[in-house]
Amino acid sequence: MSTEIIVINDSAQPQVTAGCRALQYGDGVFTTLAVKNGQPQLWSLHLARLQLAVTRLALPAPDWHVLTETVAQHAAQFTAPTVIKLLLSRGIGGRGYAPHQCHHPIVYLYTAAMPDYQHWQQHGLRVGVAKLRLAIQPALAGLKHTNRLEQVLLKQELAQTSFDDLLVVDQQQHLTEATAANVFYQWQGQWFTPPLHLAGVAGVMRQHIMANLAGCQESVLQVSDIKHVQAMFLTNALLGIAPINSIEGYALPIAAVQQIQQEILC
Repeated sequence: MSTEIIVINDSAQPQVTAGCRALQYGDGVFTTLAVKNGQPQLWSLHLARLQLAVTRLALPAPDWHVLTETVAQHAAQFTAPTVIKLLLSRGIGGRGYAPHQCHHPIVYLYTAAMPDYQHWQQHGLRVGVAKLRLAIQPALAGLKHTNRLEQVLLKQELAQTSFDDLLVVDQQQHLTEATAANVFYQWQGQWFTPPLHLAGVAGVMRQHIMANLAGCQESVLQVSDIKHVQAMFLTNALLGIAPINSIEGYALPIAAVQQIQQEILC
């Protein structure tokens, strides 16, 4: 199958087509990866997550070899830390939800400068707990699909606070994630991360950390127990690992997280 890759940053390329199902219905998935020294970071995990999403949502698959080569070619252009975002749409469809005759996916590629997260990485974040509760939908849980209105509302809620980020829980009052990051917490000396089979996004950095942090497991944490954790950090593919230094004013130590930063990211 031929793969159409549209580079949004390139003015010579066509822009998003009105009939694109990612634009019309959020019918697609995306991933955002870091580029360092011209190399896409954790690409194998990003690729595997895209492939899983394509299978679960029955999206037409692009040529994965072509996509991999394209990402590598664009990454090689940058010596400074850079962001590449890939958005995979089901393609062009007619009016209506049903994806009739959508056999040709479109991949949009964006690039941007890497945000500066050094302060948070070194000193930690002040977080609160969001009022908005995530919907429970197992069919979409874990996927980074392009329907992200919950996260838009969460960012609007965050903007009305003095916090750096918000912890987010689901309809069952279980800790799930932050507004755009996964969360890890220490309880009785052991590290855990919330399961994501009901809601949330399974990040590639989360997967990388779980594979390299000794003894780390998935475990449910009730919102009422959040303030009793021993330590906590946020993570995503761009942020890396950033400790949480306080939850709604309750201080948390960050030394244990700094040790993990050294062991896993260095």
